[in-house]
Amino acid sequence: MFAPVILSIKVAAIATIFAFILGVFFAHLLTSRNIPGTSIWETILILPMVLPPSIVGYLLLKVFGKRGPIGAFLLDTFGIQVVFTWIACVIAACVVALPLMYQGAKAAFQSVDETYCLAARTLGSSEWKIFWTVKFPLARPGIISGIVLTFARAIGEFGATLMLAGNIEGKTQTIPTAIYYAVATGKEDEADVLVLIMTLFSFFMIFILNTWLKKKNYKVS
Repeated sequence: MFAPVILSIKVAAIATIFAFILGVFFAHLLTSRNIPGTSIWETILILPMVLPPSIVGYLLLKVFGKRGPIGAFLLDTFGIQVVFTWIACVIAACVVALPLMYQGAKAAFQSVDETYCLAARTLGSSEWKIFWTVKFPLARPGIISGIVLTFARAIGEFGATLMLAGNIEGKTQTIPTAIYYAVATGKEDEADVLVLIMTLFSFFMIFILNTWLKKKNYKVS
């Protein structure tokens, strides 16, 4: 029963790391520079959040499937099959949760007072140093919020995961797919336990985040 819990935490953690890197990179890039087609890039990044998960999963299947451009390349070159593996779970969770990380990082970077950056430039600091010593520390509360929400979204991903990874017990069965399978097969007791675990876990994550943010705002004020 607890195998899906362990797999879900593993998948969500890895997906959150990739979403964090991509989200922060694109958020900083699109907010700090005049990139052509910024609106189009932002739309692409946010699109998985508004599309039905089944459509996201189908599109990922077309890309990472055996006949897909990336899936075929990985299979022919490295012998790696993505579909119906835990790697597929990570990809689905990362793609679906990335918009939350991007939005959180974008809002965080936009809230940074540009005066501090200008002052650092007058002192001769490079843009790389300004990012790590000025922008990132000031944007940290918003970025941490994005990380927590991204992790929560990743651990609860269902539709895209089911399309790309399936529901293979002990291999790709995460908490949401395990709940679906338990209900479908009449194992309501197992479903109740998993739902309780998922609900309590999500509740405490959001509760701890909100408590930390309130203390952070109080200290700043």
